Amino acid sequence: MKINPYFVIFSLFTILQSCEYASENDLTEQIDPADDITYAIHVAPIINANCVSCHSNPAVAGASIPMTNYSEVKSAFENTNALNRMNRQPGEGGFMPKYGTRLPQTSIDLVEEWINEGFLE
Repeated sequence: MKINPYFVIFSLFTILQSCEYASENDLTEQIDPADDITYAIHVAPIINANCVSCHSNPAVAGASIPMTNYSEVKSAFENTNALNRMNRQPGEGGFMPKYGTRLPQTSIDLVEEWINEGFLE
């Protein structure tokens, strides 16, 4: 069986055209630097998606505190080393989320900015 060279070239061209580079910034929501970072709009979705499975109320799976609402999350970041633990690498002692993968740096940076801006609700 003979393969048509035009078919091979067309197939390779089609495959290469379907490849796309997406940076982390392309995969995460872009925040306007002029916008205030708030718990409800920016931080709660990160916490709910990555922390509440253990930091529920009551906390489970070895978590020591709940993080289910604004006041609990604010308290966690004010009174514990939660941000430091989010910044650790997998395998490093105290890494969070304990049973998950490291959050994208843009998410960690967003939480840090929220803290720096004064924990806006």
